[in-house]
Amino acid sequence: MNKTILKTYNLTKNFGALRASDKISIDLRVGEIHGLIGPNGAGKTTLIAQIMGGLKPDSGLIEFDGTDITSFTTESRAQAGLGRTFQISQLAMDQTVLQNVVLGTVGERGGVWNFWRPVLAIQELRERAMESLSDVGLADKAATPVSELSHGGRRQLEVAIALTLNPKAFVMDEPMAGLGSDGSKKMTIFLDNLRTRAPILLVEHDMEAVFALSDRISVLVSGMVIATGSVDQIRNDARVRKAYLGEGS
Repeated sequence: MNKTILKTYNLTKNFGALRASDKISIDLRVGEIHGLIGPNGAGKTTLIAQIMGGLKPDSGLIEFDGTDITSFTTESRAQAGLGRTFQISQLAMDQTVLQNVVLGTVGERGGVWNFWRPVLAIQELRERAMESLSDVGLADKAATPVSELSHGGRRQLEVAIALTLNPKAFVMDEPMAGLGSDGSKKMTIFLDNLRTRAPILLVEHDMEAVFALSDRISVLVSGMVIATGSVDQIRNDARVRKAYLGEGS
C-alpha cells in the first residue's frame, strides 16, 4: 500500500445547529487521485476549507506528511507542500501569465513584496516560474495576459503557481468547472499525468471525470462520509445510488 500523505481524523465543524462536518476521516495516498463527491450542501467546501487552513475545525485533526497541521496557517500548509487550486479563479486577469506565477508564489509563501526591489525582477523567482509554466505546457504563453487564456489554460496556470512550491499533494476544488466537453477531456488527461508529480484530492461534480481519474472515491452526504471505495464499489453501492445518484434502494 502506498504511503499516506494526507489524513483527517474525525473532523467536526458546526455552524450553530448545523453540523457541516460530522467526524470526517479520509486519506490521500502517494500516487493516487482520491475523488470527493456529494450533492450541493453536502459539506465539501467546508471540509476543504478545514484541510487548507481557512476554517478551524471544532474537533478532530489533520495530518500531512506525518505532521499534525491542524493549527497551521494557510501559508504554513502551502510551505509544507500542500498545494491548492480553487473552484473560482484567484488569478489577476489584467496581468501576464508569468506575473501571476511569480506574484502568486510570493503570496503563497506569505512573503512581502519589496517596494524597492520588485519581485518580478528577481531572477530566481522568474526562472522557477518559467520551469512551472513549462511543466504545465504554458511556457509559450508567459507574456500573454491571463484574460486571453482559455478557461482550461487558467486552470493549468493555477497548477503552475502551486508547482513553484514543489507540492507533495494537491487539493483541487472543481477544476472542471466552466469547461466544455473538449476542455474537460484535456483537463482529465492533464490531471492524470499530474498525479505522478503529486497525489490529488479531487473535489468535482463532473462524474465522468471523477470516474475516469479516481483510484478511490469518497461520498459525502449531509456532512458525513457514507462510502469510500474504488470506482466500481461506489457505482454499485446502494447507499450511494439512493443518497447521491437519486436511485431507489
